[in-house]
Amino acid sequence: MDMNPPPVEELRRVDAELARLDARRAELLARRVWLLGVLYAPAGRAAAPPFPGVAAPAETSPRGAQNVLLTLGGILLAVAALAFTLVSWGSMGIAGRSAVLLAVTSAALAAPAVLLRRGLGSTAEAVGALGLVLTVLDAYALHRVALPGTDGLGYTAAAAAVLAGVWGGYGGLLRGLRLPLPAAVVAAQLPLPLGALAAGGGPAVVAWAAVLTAAADVLVLGRPSRSEVRVTAGVSAGVLAAWALLTGAGLSLTDPWTGAPLLLGCAALCLYAAGAARPAASTLATLAGLALVAAVAGPARAALPAEWAVPVYVVCGLALAALWRPVRAGWIPEAVRGGFGLAGGVVAGLGVLWALPPVLAGLLGPADRSAGLWSGTHAAPVLADYPATAALVLLLGAVAAATAGGPWGRWGAVVLGWSLLMALPVALELPYAAGIAVRLVATAAALGLAVRPGGPAHDRPEPAPGPAPVPERPEGAWGASWTAVTAAPVVPVAPGALLAWTGSAAGTASAVSALLLALDVRAATFGVLGVLLALFTAVAVLGGGTVRETAAGAAVLAAAGLVGAGAAAAGLSGAAAGLALLIVPAATAALAVRVRSVAAEVTGVAVGALALALTVPRPAALALALALGGVIAAATALRAERRRAASWTAGALFLAAAWVRLAVWGVTVPEAYTLPVTVPALVVGLLRRRRDPAASSWAAYGPGLAATLVPSLAAVWSDPHWTRPLLLGTGALAVTLLGARFRLQAPLVLGGAALVLVAAHELAPYVVQLVGALPRWLPPAAAGLLLLAVGVTYERRLREARALRGRLARMR
Repeated sequence: MDMNPPPVEELRRVDAELARLDARRAELLARRVWLLGVLYAPAGRAAAPPFPGVAAPAETSPRGAQNVLLTLGGILLAVAALAFTLVSWGSMGIAGRSAVLLAVTSAALAAPAVLLRRGLGSTAEAVGALGLVLTVLDAYALHRVALPGTDGLGYTAAAAAVLAGVWGGYGGLLRGLRLPLPAAVVAAQLPLPLGALAAGGGPAVVAWAAVLTAAADVLVLGRPSRSEVRVTAGVSAGVLAAWALLTGAGLSLTDPWTGAPLLLGCAALCLYAAGAARPAASTLATLAGLALVAAVAGPARAALPAEWAVPVYVVCGLALAALWRPVRAGWIPEAVRGGFGLAGGVVAGLGVLWALPPVLAGLLGPADRSAGLWSGTHAAPVLADYPATAALVLLLGAVAAATAGGPWGRWGAVVLGWSLLMALPVALELPYAAGIAVRLVATAAALGLAVRPGGPAHDRPEPAPGPAPVPERPEGAWGASWTAVTAAPVVPVAPGALLAWTGSAAGTASAVSALLLALDVRAATFGVLGVLLALFTAVAVLGGGTVRETAAGAAVLAAAGLVGAGAAAAGLSGAAAGLALLIVPAATAALAVRVRSVAAEVTGVAVGALALALTVPRPAALALALALGGVIAAATALRAERRRAASWTAGALFLAAAWVRLAVWGVTVPEAYTLPVTVPALVVGLLRRRRDPAASSWAAYGPGLAATLVPSLAAVWSDPHWTRPLLLGTGALAVTLLGARFRLQAPLVLGGAALVLVAAHELAPYVVQLVGALPRWLPPAAAGLLLLAVGVTYERRLREARALRGRLARMR
C-alpha cells in the first residue's frame, strides 16, 4: 500500500513548512538587530526589545503571488491574441482564420469548467478572462471578414448586446467565475447609447438612451445578486445618469422645452434609485432636487426677460426647500426631504452669491473717489448696469431665512436684510441724498439690533434648563451627516450674542460707507458725522459687552471726525487742527470718570497721537501740544487704576515739551535748564528712599537722572567739541559707580547706557577710518569668527546673561 500523500497535499505541506521557516528566520533577524543595538547603544539608553514571538509580516502570500502570475499570464496571452488578430491576420485564408479563432476561443471558454472542478479557481479566472477577450476579437474579426460594409457604430451596438447576453449566460453557467457577470453588465451599457448615435439621434436622444440604460442598472441593484455585479451596475448607472444630467442641464439653457423632460426623467430615476440604494438616498435625492429645479425653471426663464433668470431659479429652489419641513411634507421620506432641502438651499445660496456684487458696490463704491473732498462731484456709480432683480433675490433670501426660524435662520435674515439695504442704492440707482439716507438707515437698523431688548448683554450663553432632546436620526447618508452634526461639541455662543455681534459689525461697515459717500459734500459730512456720533453714543450707553466697547470707540472716532471737519471748514492749518483735536482725548478722559470704557480711552489716546503728529512741522505748536497732552495725562492719573501709567506718560510729555521748547528758543546748553531740575529731583528721591526704603530706584532717581542725561546725550551727538563729552562721560561714570556701590538699578542702567553712548560717539570717527582702511573681506570674516566663538560658548554666555539679569532684578 502506497503511504505517500498525493502531490497536491505534499506541496501544501512543503509550502506550510517553508512559511514557518521564513517566520522563524524573520524573528531571529529581529532579535539579532536588537542585540546589536544593546551592544553598541550609548550609555544610559537601552534599545527597545522587539515584541517577543511576533514575526515580521510577509510581504506577500502564496495565493497573492499566484494571482499576480496568473494575471500577468492572462494579459500576455490577450496581447498575443490581439497581435495575431491585427498583424498576422492577412497571412492565413478565411478558413484558417476562422478555425484558429474558433478553436482558441472555444478552448479558452471551456477550460475554466475543468479547472473549477479541480479546485484551481484562480487559474480558471485567468483563462476565463482570456476567453472573454477572445470573444471581443471574434466580433471584430466577424466585422472585418463577413460584414465589412456595415456601419461601425451600429455593428458595435449589436455586438455589445450579443456579447452582454453571451457573457451573462456564460457567467450563469459557471458560477465559480466572478468576472463574466460584471463584464456582461459593462457591455450592456453600450447598445442603447451607441444605437441612438448610429440612428442619427441628437444629444437629447442619446441622453434618453443613457437614462433607460441607467434605469436597467437600477433594476439590477434592486435584485439579489453578487456584490461585484451590484457595484458594477451602480457605478455604471451613476456614470450614465451624470452624463444625462449634464446633457439635460446644458439643454435647459439652450433648448429648455427639450431639456425639461429629460431632467424630469433623470429626477424620477434618482428618486427611484434612492429607494434601491439607501446609503446614498440623500445624495440621490439632492441630485433629483437639482434636476427638478432646472426642469421647472428652464422654461419659465425662457419666457421672461434675461434679468429675471436668477430670481426664477431662486423661487423654484426655495419652493423645493420648503418640502424639507416635516409638517408640510410628511408623506415624503425623511431622507428625500433632506436631499430636497439641501438642493433648494444650494440653488438659493448660488442666487445670493449672484446678488452680492451690488452689495459690495454699495459698501465699497464710495471709496472710488474721482475728485477731492467736499468737491461736490460724485463718482460714477459702480455696477450701475447690474440687474436690479439682485435686490429681489436678497429679499427672497431674507424672507426665507426668517421663515425657517431658529437662531441661524434669524441670523441669516439679519445679514440678508442688511445686504438688501446696502444693495438698494446700486440696484435702483438712487440719487446721492437717498443713497446716504439708505446707508444711515442700514446703520441704525443694524445697531438697533445690537441693543435690542435681551440682545446685547449676551456675551455669555444662558445655561439650558435641561438636556436638549436629540432629533430623530434620518435614514441614509443624510442621517449620518445629521448624527455627526448633532453629536459634535457645541460652541458656547448664545444666539443673542451672535446677533448682537453681527449687528455691530454690519452697522460699523455701513457707517463707514455712508461717511465715505458724505465726503463729497461739506454739509453731508457734518450731518453724517453727527448722526453717527448720536447712534454710536446710544449704543455705547444702551449696549453691553464687546458691542458697547466697539460703539464707544466708534463714537470717539466720530467726534474726532467732527472736530477735524470743523477745523478744515474753518481753514485752520495742520498744526492748529492738531491742537483742536486734543479736545477729543480731553473729553474722553473727562467722561472716563463716569463711563468706564477701555476702547474709548484707547481710541482717545490714538487721536491724541494723531494730534501730536499734526503739530510736528511747527515745533512751537508741538511743544504746546505736548504740554496739553501732559495735562490730560496728569488728570487721568487722578484715577487709581490709571495712576501708574498716566503719571509716567504725563512726566514724559512734560519733559518732551520742555525739550522742544528749549530747541525752539535755540538753546545750545540744555544743562543750564536741566541741572536745576535734576538736583532737586534727586534730593526728593533721596528723601523718599529714606522714608520708604522699599521704593524703587526708578521712581526715586530715574526722572531726575533722565532729565539731564537724555538732553545732554542728544547735544553730545551734535557737538564737535570735546568738553561736553568729557563732562558727560565723567558724570555718567560717577552715576554708574554709585549705582553699583549702593546696588541701585536705575543709576546703574542709566549711567552705564550714557557712558557707552558717549564712548561710541568718541570712537565712531576712528572706527569709520579703520573700517575704511581694512580689506573688504575682513569684517565678514571677523563676524563669522565671532559667531563661531559665541556658538561654542553659547551655554556659558547664556548662564552669565541669566546671572546678570538676576543681579539687576535684585537691585531696586
